[in-house]
Amino acid sequence: MRLNIGLVFLIFFVASACRKGERITTDPNAKLNIANKEVLFDTIFTSVGSTTKRIKIANKNNDAVKVSEIRLSGGNTSAFSININGEQTQIKNDLIINGQDSINLFVKVSINPNSTNLPFLVQDSIILNTNGNKHVIQLLAYGQNAVFINTSTINANTLWTKSLPYIINGSLTVKSGALLTIQPGTKIYFHKDANLNIEGNLVVNGSLTEPVLFCSDRLEKIYSDEPGQWKGIFLKRSGYGLIKNAIIKNASVGITSDSLSINNNPKLILSNSIIKNMQVAAYIGYHSELLAFNNLLYNCGNYLIYAVGGGNYNLKQNTFAGYNLNFPRKTASLSFSDYLSANAYNKLQLDITNNIIWGSLTNELDIQKKTSATLQLNLWNNLIRSTNNTYGNNGNILNTDPLFVNQELEDFALSINSIARKKGADLSTDPYFFNYLNQDAKGNARIYPSTLGSYEK
Repeated sequence: MRLNIGLVFLIFFVASACRKGERITTDPNAKLNIANKEVLFDTIFTSVGSTTKRIKIANKNNDAVKVSEIRLSGGNTSAFSININGEQTQIKNDLIINGQDSINLFVKVSINPNSTNLPFLVQDSIILNTNGNKHVIQLLAYGQNAVFINTSTINANTLWTKSLPYIINGSLTVKSGALLTIQPGTKIYFHKDANLNIEGNLVVNGSLTEPVLFCSDRLEKIYSDEPGQWKGIFLKRSGYGLIKNAIIKNASVGITSDSLSINNNPKLILSNSIIKNMQVAAYIGYHSELLAFNNLLYNCGNYLIYAVGGGNYNLKQNTFAGYNLNFPRKTASLSFSDYLSANAYNKLQLDITNNIIWGSLTNELDIQKKTSATLQLNLWNNLIRSTNNTYGNNGNILNTDPLFVNQELEDFALSINSIARKKGADLSTDPYFFNYLNQDAKGNARIYPSTLGSYEK
């Protein structure tokens, strides 16, 4: 009798062990573990073809989980197709994943990269429903041919042309001693959180009719003005930049610059460019140097220019428009300080002439001297929104609306009756006049006394 009871117990134990992990739970906390919530197909498409990637979906719970639905959102019209455990399908219902088990989901994309009918970025999603939880796997593929650059370095002089767009995924670094030259009309797209680091030299040679574009790879209309989609351009301690006729948009920070120049070359010359829709700032400088002529900066989360720890800033004929379409900003558009930390403060040298510094706040210019370091300030013939009456000397105009044509439509040219017309100081003897200041941002000849800001007409 004891033997029979023991045998029954053993059989029951073995049977229970076999069923362990097969009992289906309805607990909403029993969630699935998905290896990739976003799948990017970054193959260099040169001809019609397909690429397949695998997604592992694991059930790390002790009990089984029923996936009530796995569905390709785009169905028959999608450029993507899915294969679930060897079965080609667009939808599958009531799939059981045992406890401590997993399934493989294979995704294939088929694209003709030379088709002009395809959007630049083709997208779809896979939707999984289980125990009241909805899981979404984003699928992304480039619909047109491009040069794809995953995290890498440039170690020799390199030329980028407009023949194909460039897609940066991860971090691209131009190493010290190398020069990256970018020709007019070139388009550089950044995937989520990607960035460009300059330890060597960057020369952006855009033109009035063919500017160089730096932006996110999400080109759908809903993302056209969305900030924070990529990280930005970083000028490292050994890096230098010359950027003219460029459009930089939709990053966290447009340009971040670290330290002063260590030779006779300016750290960064920025001219005839537009920087907009930044999550934090258009430009951040840490004891650095910026020469900025004929630029338009607007719609940034906290600052248009944030410069701390001292440095050299030569700003002439720029339009700084502190209108924030997406942000409840509380800081001045232009903020300068000699202070970075108790052990990091330096001389601050500012030459700010013929600019428009305007926006939605009552103070759009903040110059702070917090230490014993020298402050050298040349503030001439600007239109400034500020309650600091000391800024009202040397031809500066305080608190008079410049009358932009339509800031809501991003038209920052000036109305015919703007007070900023013909109020500019004569810059014809400026060392940068013939290279940068003799024309405005639209190529119009600048005649002195000039109109303030980046647009003469």
